Amino acid sequence: MSDLFENAGLENDAPRPLADRLRPQTLDDVVGQDHLLGHDGFLGAMVRTRKPGSTIFWGPPGSGKTTVARLLAHETDLHFVQISAIFSGVKDLRAVFDEAMGRRKAGLGTLLFIDEIHRFNKSQQDSFLPHLEDGTIVLVGATTENPSFELNPALLSRTSVLTFKRIDETGLEALLLKAESHLGAPLPLDKEARAALINMADGDGRSIYNLVEDVLRGVGDEGGEIDTKKLVSLVQRRAPVYDKNSDGHYNLVSALHKSIRGSDPQAALYWFARMLAGGEDPLFLARRLVRMAVEDIGLADPQALIQANGAKEAYQFLGSPEGELALAQSVVYLATAPKSNAVYSAYKEAMTSAKSSGSLSPPKIILNAPTKLMKQEGYGEGYEYDHSCEHGFSGQDYFPDDYARQNYYRPVPRGYEREIQKRLDYWDGLRKKRG
Repeated sequence: MSDLFENAGLENDAPRPLADRLRPQTLDDVVGQDHLLGHDGFLGAMVRTRKPGSTIFWGPPGSGKTTVARLLAHETDLHFVQISAIFSGVKDLRAVFDEAMGRRKAGLGTLLFIDEIHRFNKSQQDSFLPHLEDGTIVLVGATTENPSFELNPALLSRTSVLTFKRIDETGLEALLLKAESHLGAPLPLDKEARAALINMADGDGRSIYNLVEDVLRGVGDEGGEIDTKKLVSLVQRRAPVYDKNSDGHYNLVSALHKSIRGSDPQAALYWFARMLAGGEDPLFLARRLVRMAVEDIGLADPQALIQANGAKEAYQFLGSPEGELALAQSVVYLATAPKSNAVYSAYKEAMTSAKSSGSLSPPKIILNAPTKLMKQEGYGEGYEYDHSCEHGFSGQDYFPDDYARQNYYRPVPRGYEREIQKRLDYWDGLRKKRG
């Protein structure tokens, strides 16, 4: 085991991280981004034609954005400059632009790589535009956030957005083999522990190397094969990647919502558990479940809203961790309930009509007439009290005068709404019969 430490360079006072030592030296060495770097890929074409363009690299941490930018500059003979939007301001940008203009006069182009570019404000992002347009710099911005939401339209219109993928298990295995080749020996992991290590990396190439170093630090000279239980103890498995304020947060919320809408309780439970494991506030999930009950189930199952509200109250009463079970029950109930967005659609249509029809008054037949003048004006005249009518139904029109009757609510033939449709058909029949 001591050979592993020596080969890894961990005996030095300040060793270079394994991820840095094994950083790809050519674009062909990059793992997991074949859709961009292959012969038909966008970046592959840039390298072949030696005509790099300004781009935004959008993707998860550890997917190779910085490495690809550096290698792209090398392959196209551009001077590489890297800054971080977290630590840079207007003064730093001005210095970068001035230096790039100087290089341009000397016949050398500049590839400016900006990490976390979404952290720049609007004016800082706008400052790139003239230098992009006159060719002073080729901009490559890296972000983990959705560029559509975080970057200015003017900047997006002058760049191409390229999506980097999280590295799959095959790619992570390739990186693990590369690390072992560099170390000169395989890691002492059994089959299950090796699979667990790859899973812990969560699609992050930098993370797989950091985990390897964690294993090396932990095993010492003990020797012997490491199982999953010991691996977890050695590396102190990280919490799932989940930022409650980031794009990933809304992706998981969307996955939960669409799984419930799609009547898949198995997938719904998975995304629900993923969010809880990532530290999501259970009350946030409870509120989302209440919304789903009215938006996607509605009157197809009137109990859905009661279940969702009941789960929220149970969580508030029990607290964590017992209360989460009530929320899980609500997830399963909503996922298995009959679905209808009829009320949701009806509400949106009615709101559109209300906003576009002006200040129409109710018909006089349903207006109260507490004064003599109002009676003289015909308020309440001709109103029929439904309870006094045959079948308890008068069939009068309650829409504004001179406003055509609308049909907003259209029940679906599922769940309880089938019964509601029968009532509506019955009343429509009486209404037509009475003219």
